[in-house]
Amino acid sequence: GSGKSTVGRALLRLLEPTGGTVAVLGNDITHASRREMQPLRRVMQVVFQDPGSSLNPRLPIATTLVEPMRVHGLGADDEARFARAAELLQRVELPVDSLWRFPHEFSGGQRQRIALARALALQPRFIVCDEITSALDVTVQAGILRLLRELVDVDGLGLLFITHNIAVVRYLADRVAVMSKGRIVESGAAADVLDRPAHDYTRTLLAAVPHLFSGFKTPN
Repeated sequence: GSGKSTVGRALLRLLEPTGGTVAVLGNDITHASRREMQPLRRVMQVVFQDPGSSLNPRLPIATTLVEPMRVHGLGADDEARFARAAELLQRVELPVDSLWRFPHEFSGGQRQRIALARALALQPRFIVCDEITSALDVTVQAGILRLLRELVDVDGLGLLFITHNIAVVRYLADRVAVMSKGRIVESGAAADVLDRPAHDYTRTLLAAVPHLFSGFKTPN
């Protein structure tokens, strides 16, 4: 309820901002028209928290991945686009024959990988990831986070990763912005904010993180 998802959607112009400015590649897009936004949709993509609701249940995965490429004119023809879709599935560690299956045939973690593959299909400069691991078990989370870390380190992809999980922040973030009641109360390098918090809210947030300790004993 702090406004994290609202900020992410406003940056993508999925919500109209009521104040401030949004700049992409040095261009102010705060009041850009739909036509002006069209070419920028390639640059900035999003992966939502619930992949079950963000994937069309009536479409096979092939259509989900290929259609955005058609819309933006990527690929010489459909053969090239399908080849690219197969590469994307392999990149997110799913078998190529997944192309001909439907979303309900996959687990939650697999659907999230498909949603990520769809975002990557347009070769974006950055992706907004809105709590994309919060509903997944820890082993599935770990696999997706490793993939994201690789995309950042190897491909130079920019991420705005929205999360309340401090462990994920420590693993993934270079810079952190802490929000409370719709405002950013503290921001800076991840190590500085997490290890030397300056704002009372940040200190309270970090103090609330549970820690395992060696003296734990199960009750009789």
